[in-house]
Amino acid sequence: MSFEYELSDSSSDLHSRRADLTGEESRSDPAGAFVVEFHPVDEELGRDQRWSTWLEVERGSRGPEPRPSWVVTEQAAIDTELGVLKTGKEADVFLLERAVEAIGDNPAKSSLLAAKRYRTEEHRSFHRSTSYVEGRRTRNSRDSRAMAKKTSHGRGVAAGQWAYAEWDALNRLWKAGVPVPYPVQVDGTELLMEFIDDGEGGAAPRLAQVRPSKELLGVYFEQLRNGMRELARAGLAHGDLSPYNVLAQAERIVMIDLPQVVDIVGNPKGMDFLMRDCHNMATWFTNRGLEIDEQELFTDLLTMVF
Repeated sequence: MSFEYELSDSSSDLHSRRADLTGEESRSDPAGAFVVEFHPVDEELGRDQRWSTWLEVERGSRGPEPRPSWVVTEQAAIDTELGVLKTGKEADVFLLERAVEAIGDNPAKSSLLAAKRYRTEEHRSFHRSTSYVEGRRTRNSRDSRAMAKKTSHGRGVAAGQWAYAEWDALNRLWKAGVPVPYPVQVDGTELLMEFIDDGEGGAAPRLAQVRPSKELLGVYFEQLRNGMRELARAGLAHGDLSPYNVLAQAERIVMIDLPQVVDIVGNPKGMDFLMRDCHNMATWFTNRGLEIDEQELFTDLLTMVF
């Protein structure tokens, strides 16, 4: 579609009057008209679609650099919700595709993301123990008062705090080399992160669901121990580590569900949480045929802390 614009008679009169007043010759339009070409863009999105929110969030709410090549950052990208991956007691996880069509010389690009959306307090069927958050503070005094009074604003703040707590943990642990999903962005109560697949288009199973060979069991444990060591080196314990919070992606394991990471030294129960993580994982591996001493694992991790 094109539009043509021509100089009007009134415009010509103005040029003539200016020339009379200034003594300058009027400059005529060499083309007499100009043409504007444009291509209409279909902005109709489906019910389960939205424009990418990547550029709507603050810079500090976008994933750490260097970013993996699969991260889609184009403003023209569209987010399409593909279904539910998991429903939980405090958050639901959805499968999201972020994709952009080919534009000029730029090729089409897409990636699958896990969108974790925390529920507000009145919609949760589970409340994390206050033991996890001892020592944490809310910076905004208005938010603190609203949370104490359990207003609707306060409930939203509380849900957002868990999302940002997990966001901060993922950023810190990703940079430290802990096997966690890459954090893409956080926006309010929604956290977007790397989708860990099973290599065939589905979601990777939880460790509790797999029956690995003894050789692969050893590979998994070494990865897990190294991940727990890096956590401990950062002064942290997962706090809720179990075979249900570890994904098995072929020969790789990935730790998930990290909003409650615990400061081992700063939290009065930090050592207890670390010991519980060791017990849960040592028990699972031992039951699968790989003898793991939980006390030995605990002692090993403590050497990373102090």
